[in-house]
Amino acid sequence: MEIGNIIPHIEALIFASEKPLGAIELTDLINQAFGFMEDKLTLDQIEAGIEGIVEKYQSEFYPFELRFSGGGWQFLTKKEYHKTVAQLNGDKFLKRLSPAAMETLAIIAYKQPITKGEIESIRGVSADYSIQKLLEKELIVISGRNEDMPGKPLVYTTSRSFMDYFGLNGPEDLPRIREVLADQVVEPTLLSGGQVHVANGDDESITDTLVETIEDADTNRVWLVSETGELLEANDQQEEDNQQEDTSPEEDPEQ
Repeated sequence: MEIGNIIPHIEALIFASEKPLGAIELTDLINQAFGFMEDKLTLDQIEAGIEGIVEKYQSEFYPFELRFSGGGWQFLTKKEYHKTVAQLNGDKFLKRLSPAAMETLAIIAYKQPITKGEIESIRGVSADYSIQKLLEKELIVISGRNEDMPGKPLVYTTSRSFMDYFGLNGPEDLPRIREVLADQVVEPTLLSGGQVHVANGDDESITDTLVETIEDADTNRVWLVSETGELLEANDQQEEDNQQEDTSPEEDPEQ
């Protein structure tokens, strides 16, 4: 069977399915539908058909596209139409999550499976309300109980809706913390002499590192920090003090 004849059947299966479908599952379903065929369709043929569908719906003419999300292929609305489609779900997705709910969701996403007590130990406050809201929005689910902890508390994980919403196939697709905070990294300060002042995680303190760096820059020069936080050479600071003494009014000996 030619690829052009396979593509409509792949589209129909993905469109009608309530869950994402993988290439292997699509291959089995189509072969079962064409049971009378002597030559079974191969996985390569189905994957070629999927590539054709992906390319087809990348056109700006279509408001949706074929994406691999949630462990399989499914038709999803393009992001520029999100607000339009979100109206069909009422206030469920139109209302933004509170900062507390966002923090709780982030903890669950990166630490799952996790209990309420573990969430609260990280945040330092009660998580009852945030967890309830996340359950209502179907962004998290109760996946079982922790049999090793006292009382066997409930365990929470992110839901398939969460994965679909963010276009993820699993927790492993979440961005790494280092990548998220990459824009917030503070560059080291370059001092005279080409030395770099950096805060390290070794036994040295930041103060020790600063002193050693300054001394290495020029062993014949002594540096001081003024009251305004400005880095001055000792000679400059002495001259400034002398100027202040010269300009200060003389005390009246009779007073």
